[in-house]
Amino acid sequence: MAQRGVELDRETFSCSICLDPLKDPGTLPCGHSYCINCIQSFWDGEDEKRIYSCPQCRQSFTPRPVLMKNTMLADLVEKLKKTGLQAAPADHCYAGAEDVACDVCTGRKLKAFKSCLQCVASYCEKHLQPHRDSAPLQKHKLVEPSKKLQENICSRHDEVMKMFCRTDQQCICYLCSVDEHKGHDTVSAAAERTERQRELEGSRQNIQQRIQDTEKDVKLLQQEVEAISRSADKAVEHSEKIFTELIRLMEKRRSDVKQQLRWQQETQVSRVKELQEKLEQEITELKRKDAELKQLSHTQDHTQFLHNYPSLSALSEATHSSSINIRPRRYFEDVTAAVSGVRDKLQDALRDTWTNVSLTVAEVDVLLPQPEPKTRAEFFRYSRHITLDPNTAYTQLLLSEGNRKVTLMSEQQSYSEHPDRFTNRRQVLSRESLTGRCYWEVEWRGGVYVAVAYKNISRAGGGCECVFGFNDKSWSLDCYNNSYYFYHNKVQTPVSGPRSSRVGVYLDHSAGILSFYSVSETMTLLHRVQTTFTQPLYAGLGLYCYDSTAELCELKQSEVI
Repeated sequence: MAQRGVELDRETFSCSICLDPLKDPGTLPCGHSYCINCIQSFWDGEDEKRIYSCPQCRQSFTPRPVLMKNTMLADLVEKLKKTGLQAAPADHCYAGAEDVACDVCTGRKLKAFKSCLQCVASYCEKHLQPHRDSAPLQKHKLVEPSKKLQENICSRHDEVMKMFCRTDQQCICYLCSVDEHKGHDTVSAAAERTERQRELEGSRQNIQQRIQDTEKDVKLLQQEVEAISRSADKAVEHSEKIFTELIRLMEKRRSDVKQQLRWQQETQVSRVKELQEKLEQEITELKRKDAELKQLSHTQDHTQFLHNYPSLSALSEATHSSSINIRPRRYFEDVTAAVSGVRDKLQDALRDTWTNVSLTVAEVDVLLPQPEPKTRAEFFRYSRHITLDPNTAYTQLLLSEGNRKVTLMSEQQSYSEHPDRFTNRRQVLSRESLTGRCYWEVEWRGGVYVAVAYKNISRAGGGCECVFGFNDKSWSLDCYNNSYYFYHNKVQTPVSGPRSSRVGVYLDHSAGILSFYSVSETMTLLHRVQTTFTQPLYAGLGLYCYDSTAELCELKQSEVI
């Protein structure tokens, strides 16, 4: 009973703000008491509202109360301290929903300080005292508070499981070892723990070693990142300098042409105006002479007419019209044509060389080449969405399914003329260029050939330079008559493998790898090429006979075998 009285005193004479025993207590008009500093600090936060309230009953006061120390309450608190009053437990000492609670506490339970494996119970600091004072209890195994103590109790015999059955790989109690686990390889849980602890330490050492090795790799990669950045910055700087020089050169040439044109314009205009003035003077002279001759023609005195005629009839030499070039001509249009020719040549040069520049940039690869995928799931990581380019399709090829499917028709399709179109070969190329690592699949029927080609493969005519696989700009797998053949640069290579209506194509552009697979329940390699690709590639499809179809498949992860 005395103990309960002390507990009551602790809560009664504690400040509900700081949860400690009242210090310099002050009593509000509502009757609740607080440490004066605590309630003043609390009210300081309510200054903007101009309304001051009690933290417990929420009664409001206006104006702010002036508190004086409650000397009677202060003396009472001091006396209770001397008789055993301690600070009230703060809220963080009580067990919450996520905490392990003391199994002995009644009412509001405190947080457990330790758990006892032998007692299968958890204790706060106060109720743990017997384990510290009693010699038999001092031998118990104390651990950090745990909610899983009941897992240590055998559900069959309600005993602590201190044994381990190696045969069944589970913890058991002593009764289990002489019952359903009789004859099994059983040891004490401590012995098994020792064995597993050694394994654990070995695993930790292995993990720590791997951490060290990986940290070295991370450091190395960081150095590579810095080196890549430095190299890229340097390349950008040099490229900017080169392009700036090119721009300056173009600006200078532009200025030179403009200056020459203006100089030639002034020269020719001056010449023409000089001749124009000369002709205008001649016109004036001729008009004057014509007037004199007209006057002479009206003279009635024959003698006077004959006397003046010789001097008036003499004419100055005329500017002959053949000395003036009046043939229709194009003046400076030829200069425009010449400059346009320079532009076209520059565009051609940039187009031809830019592919190599772009390809060189795309093939920068710091890391070592990755191994070729083995499973279809790994191939799917590199799947590409590819569509067919209508501007390249032969006129009897019908594109459908969002330009992913092609069918050879007997009638012509309504395609407009285009320089990229195959004019005599039943072929079509993809719209997208292919670099890096790519994978796609083709579902086919009839007779088709699945190919890749450079963009500059010939399109016009029916020669070998236009046919997939019959030149050095394309590679092709023919699927026809239950057989496969591979073609490159007119060389035919028979290919063996299971027939399938689906062909998978894997490209590792930078590594120069091109592989064709027969795809069904499994993936079977049909043919593999190791070469050096000098330009971006484009997927190609060709069809042999009418109603043959080939479709670039939409690959979905759910299809992975």
